[in-house]
Amino acid sequence: MPCAACATAAPAARPARPARVLASVLAAGALLATAACSGGDGGSTAAADRAAAVAERPARQTVTPSPTRTLDEAGARAALITEADLEDDWTQVDNADTWQDSLLIGQVDAAAFLTGKTDAADCQRLLDGLYDENLLGEPSGTSALTGFQEGESRLLYQVAAYEQADLDTSMDWLKSLPEKCDQFTVTGGDSGERTVQVVEASLPDEGDARQGLTVTVKGTAEGNPVTLTLDVAAVRVGTDAITVTNGGLDGADHDSTETAVQSGVQRLEEVQAGRTPSPDATGTPSPDASGTPSPGATG
Repeated sequence: MPCAACATAAPAARPARPARVLASVLAAGALLATAACSGGDGGSTAAADRAAAVAERPARQTVTPSPTRTLDEAGARAALITEADLEDDWTQVDNADTWQDSLLIGQVDAAAFLTGKTDAADCQRLLDGLYDENLLGEPSGTSALTGFQEGESRLLYQVAAYEQADLDTSMDWLKSLPEKCDQFTVTGGDSGERTVQVVEASLPDEGDARQGLTVTVKGTAEGNPVTLTLDVAAVRVGTDAITVTNGGLDGADHDSTETAVQSGVQRLEEVQAGRTPSPDATGTPSPDASGTPSPGATG
């Protein structure tokens, strides 16, 4: 006779699978489906390997560039351009540091011609800064300069270190001059009344900031009409800067100004990176702050 308990007893219920087991089954199914689409077990293995590689890949790190070196005396001298950088027929001189006080171009005393007074402070600062070491203000660190001549033209080149805020202010000042000093009058001295015009000039896209000007000064010298045309260029490279004043009685050779800027920025960036710029074509080292290693005709 059958056991009543056995006849009436319900089958024992199967325990529910944990959620993680179901998730594993689903994941396995997806993996098998991927393998089927990819053509076999090789696709499944490759997909698993790729997933593992992504999981183990380290986060991308941002490389911070090394700060530029502080410009020292040797670096400033090495950053000065040479005759080879300028090409053409420019000759390096040995008295560029005196040009603010004494500069003879042809028969014209250019230093005296540029000395005078004007009513606007910004325009006076520009006039006083032509052929001067402080066109961008007083350098806070090392400074070096050199000069070149070609016929009736003179080119003064300077490299110097500045305080960042002061340098930015000076660059803004230069940028404002074509509007503030588009035309003004200079008086005083033996040259009588002179008319000065200032216009903006283009420069190569070099350095962190740049400003170019063309300054034309018209007047008389010893009773003869004189027109002195000068390019003025300044380029900031970090907290250092190069300045160029280039021109003469026959106008300003803008190509030479651009060449000086391009070569100069390249040399300064080499120095800032801790490298030594190539010497000039003759194999001689870069000139020192007074421009003495490559003496040419005086200015």
